[in-house]
Amino acid sequence: METGVAAMVRELPGGCTVPGGLERGLVQVYTGDGKGKTTAALGLALRAAGHRFRVMVIQFAKGASYTGELFALERLYPEVRIFQFGRDCRRASAIRQGLARCDGCAECFLREGEATDEDRSLARNALDLAYGVASRGSADMLILDEISLAAHFGLISVDDIVKMIDDRKPHVELVLTGRKMPEEVLDRADLITEMRQVRHPFERGVGARRGIEY
Repeated sequence: METGVAAMVRELPGGCTVPGGLERGLVQVYTGDGKGKTTAALGLALRAAGHRFRVMVIQFAKGASYTGELFALERLYPEVRIFQFGRDCRRASAIRQGLARCDGCAECFLREGEATDEDRSLARNALDLAYGVASRGSADMLILDEISLAAHFGLISVDDIVKMIDDRKPHVELVLTGRKMPEEVLDRADLITEMRQVRHPFERGVGARRGIEY
């Protein structure tokens, strides 16, 4: 039976979606241990959406449905579509409404050696969707958030990421984020920015804040 992701990929349009869009798309990487990788990528999405580029954001190993970018993009930029493939939070509804806050329990995040079959299935679906978008050219900018984390935890293979990069349509701007970005990906990148943590409020016991960390 065809999965939901397979049906979605089959129905993706091909070709450049915006008149006057990019003739040549590059590969951008935001990596390192510092905060700001996803924020930088979403800043690019904002800029591209301002020019009415079609933007797709696929988040690997992220499913917290209370993050502010989800609501902002939904309200302000219909050109930007965002898909999450990861664990959600049991208190997501209350956090969305401001009735609770993230307490850093990290149940929505993967830890080393704790990946499940469900985590692997979600990551595989995310990669299948990403490959379909890249190879068909059905977005002008494709952001793959935390894709390196999925590879690091063995949810997807580095070879499959490389194949997606190599098989993408020439006009697709590809943006990959996450710590421990594989060398094979770095070798194919046109731009690499490494976020280095110098100081973080978490070190002083300041927890995640609504509208700032999520």
